[in-house]
Amino acid sequence: MVMHTILTSPCGPLRIETSAEAITRIIFLDEPVPETVPGSPLLTLACDQLNAYFVGELTRFSLPLAPAGTPFQQRVWQALLAIPWGEKRSYSDIAAAIGNPRAVRAVGAANGRNPIPIIIPCHRVIGANGSLTGYAGGLTRKRWLLDHETKV
Repeated sequence: MVMHTILTSPCGPLRIETSAEAITRIIFLDEPVPETVPGSPLLTLACDQLNAYFVGELTRFSLPLAPAGTPFQQRVWQALLAIPWGEKRSYSDIAAAIGNPRAVRAVGAANGRNPIPIIIPCHRVIGANGSLTGYAGGLTRKRWLLDHETKV
């Protein structure tokens, strides 16, 4: 059973989805949507941690996560979780971290399919030349998240 809530954030409304045991998805919404009251302790905890992140009081999430993906995607997402707050990595850095340095494009594809953005910090991955590259939530959100982590 999927449960969800809507959280208003500086990056726009977020739809947070969970199973009974873990966070499964966060979706950036482009249209204004009224915030909803979390219907479970896990959704409340997720909202509390995201709110603390957005005000600069939390630099590492401690939530149970269950992103659906292939074994390769799972390895990439685990590598993203190892990127410290306020730091950036290139796609080639992530490919090397998972032991497959030639898989830069596949890392980019897995990064783009991350179902739990912000918590699994795919926004911290940039181009090898330091440029901001694609982000499922849009480059404006990616820039905001990176700026937020360097200002706090």
